[in-house]
Amino acid sequence: METTRDNGGHNYMADFLITESISAGNGVVLLKMTPADSNMQLSEMNICPGQFVQVQTPDNATFLRRPISICYVDNSTNQLWLLVRDAGNGSRAIMHAPVNSVLNIILPLGNGFGMENCGSTPLLIGGGVGTAPLLMLGAKLKEKGIQPTFLIGARTRDAILLEEELKACGETCISTDDGSYGEQGVVTQNSVLSRQFTSIYCCGPLPMMKAVAKIAADKNIYCEVSLENVMGCGIGACLCCVEKTVDGNLCVCKDGPVFNINQLLWHN
Repeated sequence: METTRDNGGHNYMADFLITESISAGNGVVLLKMTPADSNMQLSEMNICPGQFVQVQTPDNATFLRRPISICYVDNSTNQLWLLVRDAGNGSRAIMHAPVNSVLNIILPLGNGFGMENCGSTPLLIGGGVGTAPLLMLGAKLKEKGIQPTFLIGARTRDAILLEEELKACGETCISTDDGSYGEQGVVTQNSVLSRQFTSIYCCGPLPMMKAVAKIAADKNIYCEVSLENVMGCGIGACLCCVEKTVDGNLCVCKDGPVFNINQLLWHN
């Protein structure tokens, strides 16, 4: 099933077969899945880094679908990767879905990262499951001949996600609150920020994104953040994810989830 998006792209509603379920630690699972219809090719969907999906919970465990960032699309295997955190009954049902089971998914949704302004030295900053969309972004930048640098933060070493996958795309710097791995402290205290970067892309807890946005503004660095407002419909109809911006109230699911920091009232 296919529907038109306002931005000229298309949404697809399709069943996906779970081919791998990998524990990433700390209540997080990496699901790898492929379309149940072998004729459906992810490479033809124009999926952009920073977009998300809406997943129907197994056995309709919850009424509403759950929004999950697209972590990566492997065109060579026609696989979609989703990093799922236990955040309640819905996400818990999804992350515990067994291999060879089927999930119904609507994709791709929202507007992703704008790579045209990244320059030659982009810095990608992630915290927790906010690391997920940065993997695909880093991979796309690498394909364009641009070497990204990653800065990943977590409370402790066991909570660092996707480290090996990120390292395959670029230099990966780590910050942990307890100092068990990488540099001790929050990401905004990491020494990598003393370097010169042409752009910053960030996704994670709101306090972290606000702190990163301030650094970017102080240094006059182009910066985009991916918001994680609570969503309902995923298409801009229910208005539960509205964010106040300089352009008025915008739906994070439809107009975002990625925004230039200069659009956001909490930054301005």
